[in-house]
Amino acid sequence: MSTLTIDHVKKSFKATEVLKGVDLEVASGEFISLLGPSGCGKTTLLRCIAGLESVTSGRVLIGEQDVTNLPPEKRHLGMMFQSYALFPHMSVRENVRFGLRMEGKQSKKEQLEIATNALERVQMGHLADRMPTQLSGGQQQRVALARAIANTPSLLLLDEPLSNLDARLREDMQIELKELHRSLGVTTVFVTHDQEEALSLSDRIVLMNGGVVEQVGTPDEIYSTPRTAFAADFIGAANLLPAKKQGQTVVTETGAHALAVQSDAADGAGNVMVRQEDLLIAAETGAETPIAVEILTKVYRGADVVYVVDFAGKHIRVIAPGHAAQIPVGSAAIGVRAGAAQWIPESVNAA
Repeated sequence: MSTLTIDHVKKSFKATEVLKGVDLEVASGEFISLLGPSGCGKTTLLRCIAGLESVTSGRVLIGEQDVTNLPPEKRHLGMMFQSYALFPHMSVRENVRFGLRMEGKQSKKEQLEIATNALERVQMGHLADRMPTQLSGGQQQRVALARAIANTPSLLLLDEPLSNLDARLREDMQIELKELHRSLGVTTVFVTHDQEEALSLSDRIVLMNGGVVEQVGTPDEIYSTPRTAFAADFIGAANLLPAKKQGQTVVTETGAHALAVQSDAADGAGNVMVRQEDLLIAAETGAETPIAVEILTKVYRGADVVYVVDFAGKHIRVIAPGHAAQIPVGSAAIGVRAGAAQWIPESVNAA
């Protein structure tokens, strides 16, 4: 059963078409991430779902109800903004209670109980009487989340809620969001430009580019089998080499290197994709067909080492474990892990 249906939604601001006919089905209880670069339309799509922007054409359905022309307060949504939007003159408890008070469906006593329970869910019950200015950024984020879930929404919308947090706190909150989603089971649409967030949190990722959906799939599908060069490059920053396919072999643009691929696509031009971690590097690699390269630079990152190498005149990246023996800058060889090279035809359409 679909909790959310986006039916060929278009949105224009004057002469600029930001959404170009987006279709999407979100199942009940799913955690979906809208992922893409700045300006791709992901936040505009979220705002159309919320009713904060009107659609130029198309429909938005929540459950069986067409909510395209309903105001936000009639859609029974929970929404959390990047800025958190807490009222500085209200206590933490009153901030969480605010939406319930506006709906007016419960008594004041019931509203306070619901607000307290929501705060307990995000481990903020002990700070219910504090003011927002007395809280850290991470604590304010939890309060905003408690407010979003207090009215038990049918759909939870999160607009880059972790972007203002430092790296360690952001990682902790990703885990807490995942655990909260599991316990609540609420259908969630999460907007982010951070691929790691999308990969770690989502049941499915909706990758957007230029106002259209580039690819939809599980994190593993999006990462392991990208359908387009954009998807390959945006998720995981893959190495893409222009090449031509001839049967189950691709030959790089220079003609100097051939790699085996498993693909039913027609022969022709495109790109061969190899993930950074699927390249083996050593002074003398054990690969069957080692390729001579020049290591230009290396960056030690603790858990791994990133090597930038010159491959057929193109700079590519190789990731090796940090505990492995580091290879010095200069001449070396690389090999491709068996079965790791993938073919992306030039003519493939986004979907």
